[in-house]
Amino acid sequence: MPGGRLLMAPVTLVCALTSAAAAARLVASDPAPPLPAWTIFCEQHPSECMIDVAEPEIIPLASNTLEIIEAVNRHVNRSIAPRRDLDHWGKIDQWDLPTDGEGDCEDYQLLKRKLLVEAGLPRRAMRMTVVIDETGQGHAALTIRTADGDLILDNRVDAVLRVHEVAYEFIKRESAHTVEWLFLEREAAVAVVAMAQ
Repeated sequence: MPGGRLLMAPVTLVCALTSAAAAARLVASDPAPPLPAWTIFCEQHPSECMIDVAEPEIIPLASNTLEIIEAVNRHVNRSIAPRRDLDHWGKIDQWDLPTDGEGDCEDYQLLKRKLLVEAGLPRRAMRMTVVIDETGQGHAALTIRTADGDLILDNRVDAVLRVHEVAYEFIKRESAHTVEWLFLEREAAVAVVAMAQ
């Protein structure tokens, strides 16, 4: 990947998984444009996008916390039937809670976050994250920020992975400070990969 900022055409989320090296934590940098489908989702479900700055941005990773995260990840991955937005809603990209039992990558992650909040984890530590997969397609994962590094929840694998265990090109994630998105870079990386809408 060349240094500097690589601009890409708008990305529509088409779900898949890869693996590339690096650090235990992702670092947010410059403001990034939100996905239009996320903006619509937040207008329809403002409580799912709110930021409570009184909540911790990074949580301790106690064994019982990790067990809850792993259980929710497995449960959602196994209970939602994968279905592309185009087939499901007749739209290229739509974010929603999968109340009908079907959804694509971002829908899985939204439900995981909702269930984890209900289990007592702070929403502020759980950020929707946009990546590019091994086929060059956009994909959504859920990043949980912990004192032991960032965890990645994905609908393609039941294991809860650490940042260095996946080969995604991390693009951007929701801010933990305001309702917006920020470009990402790996903690140990010099290059930043960005996406223009």
